[in-house]
Amino acid sequence: MPNDQVAVISDVHGNAEALRTVLADIDRRGIERIICLGDIIGYGPDPLECVDLVRERCAWSLMGNHDFSVLYEPTNFNPGAEQAAYWTRQQFDAEPDPDKRKSRYEFLGQLRVRVVESTPETNLPILAVHGSPRRPINEYIFPDDCHTAPDKVTTIFERVQKLCIVGHTHVPGVFTDEPDFYPPAELTEGAYKYMDEKAIVNVGSVGQPRDLDPRACYAIIRPDRIEFVRLEYDVAATAGKIKAIPELSDWLGDRLFEGR
Repeated sequence: MPNDQVAVISDVHGNAEALRTVLADIDRRGIERIICLGDIIGYGPDPLECVDLVRERCAWSLMGNHDFSVLYEPTNFNPGAEQAAYWTRQQFDAEPDPDKRKSRYEFLGQLRVRVVESTPETNLPILAVHGSPRRPINEYIFPDDCHTAPDKVTTIFERVQKLCIVGHTHVPGVFTDEPDFYPPAELTEGAYKYMDEKAIVNVGSVGQPRDLDPRACYAIIRPDRIEFVRLEYDVAATAGKIKAIPELSDWLGDRLFEGR
C-alpha cells in the first residue's frame, strides 16, 4: 500500500527538471511521505524553485555540504563548485520579496545534520545523514573504500545500529559490513531486502547522477526492502539553463548527459 512507503530523495542540486520528474513519479505511485537527505542546491540553475519544492513536499530535509556552503562558506570546493555556491547565494539574496528571502534562509538554517526514525514502514531504526554517520555533512563513502580503505568503512559502521541512508557521492548502492558494495544492478529486482547484517544505503542523486547513468535516481523505503528508481528527464533543458548562466561552468551541464 502507498501509505507503507516512504520516498527518499537526495542531491537535487538545483535541478528542477529532474526534481519535478521525480515528484510526479512519487505522486503517480501514491506515496505520501517524502524525505530529503540534503544538497537541495548547488551546481544547478534552479535553486529557489528546488528549495521551495522541497519545503512544500518533504516531511523534512537534511543539511548537505552545498546547502551549508550557501549559508556559510564553500570550503574544500573545486573552483566550479565554489563559483556555483556564490552564484546560488546571489539568487537567494536577489529575491525581491523580503518574506520569501527570509523564509528560504530560515529553512536552510534549520536543516538538521542527522535524523533517526523508527518508521512504521520497516519497524527498524533508520539513521539518515547526508555524508556519513561519522561526519554527516561532508564525508564521502565511496564504493572503492570497501577495498582500498576497509578500516574506514569498519569505523563508519560502528556508528550504525542497523540501517543507514545517505547521499553525497551521487552513486546509488548498498554497503554491507563485510565490507562490500552492491550497485542496484547487482541486487535482486533492483532492491535491497533487509537482512541480519548492517547496511548503509546510498539513495543516489536526483539532479546529478555520477554512476554513468544520466537518469534521475531516488529510493523507496518499503516494509521489507529499499527499492531504487531511475527516471529519464529533460537533461537538455537543465544543461541549457546552466550554459545560459555565465557564472556556472558549462561542464556542469555537459556532465549531466553522461551521468558523471
